[in-house]
Amino acid sequence: MEAAEKAQKLAEMEAQKRKFAELKAKKEADAKNRALNALTKNDIRYRKYTIEEIESATEKFKQSFKIGEGGYGPVYQVYEYLENGSLEDRLLRKNNTPPIPWRKRFDIAAEIATGLLFLHQAKPEPLVHRDLKPANILLDRNYVSKISDVGLARLVPPSVADSVTQYYMTSAAGTFCYIDPEYQQTGMLTTRSDVYSLGIMLLQIITAKPPMGLAHHVKRAIEKGKFAEMLDQSITDCPMDQALTFAELALKCCELRKKDRPSLASIVVPELNKLRDFGSGEGIGGDIHV
Repeated sequence: MEAAEKAQKLAEMEAQKRKFAELKAKKEADAKNRALNALTKNDIRYRKYTIEEIESATEKFKQSFKIGEGGYGPVYQVYEYLENGSLEDRLLRKNNTPPIPWRKRFDIAAEIATGLLFLHQAKPEPLVHRDLKPANILLDRNYVSKISDVGLARLVPPSVADSVTQYYMTSAAGTFCYIDPEYQQTGMLTTRSDVYSLGIMLLQIITAKPPMGLAHHVKRAIEKGKFAEMLDQSITDCPMDQALTFAELALKCCELRKKDRPSLASIVVPELNKLRDFGSGEGIGGDIHV
């Protein structure tokens, strides 16, 4: 009887301990969930969509809403329609579209840099695009540009974004010719990885040439006094001094070492805004008619 009573007391004590542990675990879980819910509610970095919302937007993935295929699967129109497609198609004059006037090109360049700076200054962590290229810049009916396709974008801690201490990635991601060489070799990612991609794209904006070796060709042309031959020959009224300033800024963005590239906030955006203001003041090369 004595042994049975001891066993019963031990069992009751164990049951109480287990019940206390379960209550403690539930209390901690509830507190964690409340914190996560508050964080998500106040976090403006992203919005989560339910499958019901996505089905509603695409009318249950209706075939007529499908506009293409991306690296991660089919792409549907759930966003606004941008009539002029991608910057790449317009630079290459796909479907015989008219060339983009130089003034509009300066506008587009400044808009892209400003949009990129907005991503880099996102709170609480900077957002690095990692796949910046003309194909991922979309243009509306007025040729106002918007950065798209952030499928490869990464959030990096603020202390890492533009400092010596860098965020290590196990494998580089992006599109060949636009990937930061230092990031590709070391896996070290910062916001200045995007600056390299921007530099290549800026050179394409004024030359309409493929990205392969473009920085090298433009640099050599400038050294030989043949820079005019590198410009897009479909436009003939481009102001040479401003185009040269634009190209030299782009080449600085294309430096092989991150530390040698200019700051997006203090150098690149202000310089591109100056060129855009110059174009607006000239009042030539104006509207595009399609």
